Amino acid sequence: MKNLTKLSTLLLTLTTVFALSACDGEAENVGEEVDSAVTKAGNAIEDACEEVKEGVKAEDQDC
Repeated sequence: MKNLTKLSTLLLTLTTVFALSACDGEAENVGEEVDSAVTKAGNAIEDACEEVKEGVKAEDQDC
């Protein structure tokens, strides 16, 4: 359920970023915000993967 909550939060955040970026005319700022959101999303997914592997005591902890 934690992963579902994180995924829901991530999708809501990305939707908000894209909605707000439509209001802002500066392409550079919008690009930086999107890059930041994508990086945060990737980190959240990797963290969730590592937590799952720790929970099942997998030998390989890397995702």
